[in-house]
Amino acid sequence: MNTALRPAPAAGTSSLGIVMLCHTALHRAAQVARFWLAADCPVVIHVDRAVSDAQMDAFRQDLGDHPLLRFSPRFRCEWGTWPIVAATQAASEQMLQEFAQVEHVLLTSGACIPLRPAAELLDWLDTRRDVDFIESVSIEHAPWIKGGLSEERFTLYFPLSWKRHKWAFDMLVDLQRRFGIGRDVPRPLQPHMGSQWWCLSRKTLQGILNHPKRARYDRYFKGTWIPDESYFQTMVRMVSDRIESRSLTLVKFDRNGRPNLFYDDHLQLLRRSDCFVARKLWPDAQGLYDFFLSDQPARETPIDPQPAKIDRYFELAAKQRSDGRAGLYMQSRFPLDDTATAKTAAPYSVFCGFQQLFRNFDFWLGQTANCRVHGHVFAPEKVEFHGGAKVYHGAISNSAALRDYNPRMFLANLIWATRGERQCFSYNSRDTMTSDLNWFMATDRNAQISVISGCFILPLFRGEYKVDDVLGHIGWLQRREQDFIAILQSKWAAADIRVWTLAEFLEDPQRYLSQTVGAAFPDVGPAALTGLPEILSLDGFDEYLAHLRNLGLPPVLLQDYKR
Repeated sequence: MNTALRPAPAAGTSSLGIVMLCHTALHRAAQVARFWLAADCPVVIHVDRAVSDAQMDAFRQDLGDHPLLRFSPRFRCEWGTWPIVAATQAASEQMLQEFAQVEHVLLTSGACIPLRPAAELLDWLDTRRDVDFIESVSIEHAPWIKGGLSEERFTLYFPLSWKRHKWAFDMLVDLQRRFGIGRDVPRPLQPHMGSQWWCLSRKTLQGILNHPKRARYDRYFKGTWIPDESYFQTMVRMVSDRIESRSLTLVKFDRNGRPNLFYDDHLQLLRRSDCFVARKLWPDAQGLYDFFLSDQPARETPIDPQPAKIDRYFELAAKQRSDGRAGLYMQSRFPLDDTATAKTAAPYSVFCGFQQLFRNFDFWLGQTANCRVHGHVFAPEKVEFHGGAKVYHGAISNSAALRDYNPRMFLANLIWATRGERQCFSYNSRDTMTSDLNWFMATDRNAQISVISGCFILPLFRGEYKVDDVLGHIGWLQRREQDFIAILQSKWAAADIRVWTLAEFLEDPQRYLSQTVGAAFPDVGPAALTGLPEILSLDGFDEYLAHLRNLGLPPVLLQDYKR
């Protein structure tokens, strides 16, 4: 877009520019635009061409004339289509051309709202002038993809709108798969995905918009599916010097991949997030607009946005929505309880993550509870029986090959052969972890399963073993642990299950460890549980997780970790 240059803004103009993509509820978008303009932030607004001329005129009149306000050329923006990217490009170009002092550009929508005073965001960005804030995750490790298309959204052709031609869209995808039709990703592009809402530095945004091969890349992305979640996320990897793979905008999605709406009763929840911007607000959430667009007291010290702080609430809400509430029945979702009895002969305990977090955890547990504790009995190399035994009770061999012939029966035989003595062993995603075995333990009423999620990364962080492809290996381990936790949290699970994130567990390790051991060994008195095993050093773990995230691998199970 070749927009005529206008005079540079006055010296007091903010270094942050706001690009707003507006579709509906224009009166709310006008309120938010006035908030940014009051902070001397230049604002460039794109209004969907689907909006009528009468509505557009009313919107312009509502905002009035302002030296820092511009309207960009209008595109018809349908969900998941290229014009959304084109509209973003046009508005961003206009921002960079007409406002010379802008150092960062924040992309928002008309349904976004600032959660903190603009001055806080400006000060925060002023110390991070060379940083690009954009969720940019390698396609191989994107955990949120919905709709059955991941790599294929970059290698198939999508000439039809999914929203308007769903049946024909699906048929074309099936035909391309059947006949092996596809296309190559232009080199050196490496597809990444992430949230549409980013905050990029002027240098990076200019690098994307002025890239010498932009015309070629634009033609390619026009044929991809949902390019607004991949175009900038991929291009930024080619031009940026420093990426923080996160969005400054709080966006939450339900289990079907649709964005959650925030209502007035989410006020305290949004305040606790410490995020700068949130999306997507219900247009009639008057309380939220009144509070967040008013004069808010500035914080005494700068605080980083921490959307993971409220993830637990959304996870609980999603679980309640999908599983219902205890004692509440309805015709469309009548529960069918699993009435099976215990699947093994005696109680046993499974510890996931403890051996990676604590030094000599198995020795400590054995001394504390006066029992014999195994290592990883499902380790890929061999069965790690207590004391390094090659053959255990019941003539059970430590051969991994024999065990893996039928892992469920191996466990059942071990418990049968040692009944009268509680068996304890470690288990994690590096072990021979099969879905069949996970379901067996999760639905066994004799099982006590305690999980500190995310600890599978700790051995790699400490360099206890090496792999050729670290990102691929961690992504594989993470997916396995996510699948295991999903099974443990299913409504069919009958075991005694405790799951903590690493951050949760470290808040009070003494209490959680005492509860776990006390439930397994009621005869162990409180005095015996006062001495914790030594927690292995976690110095530098924050930086290690940030490094993984910035390389395109989000540590999903450790997203709330903060030391």
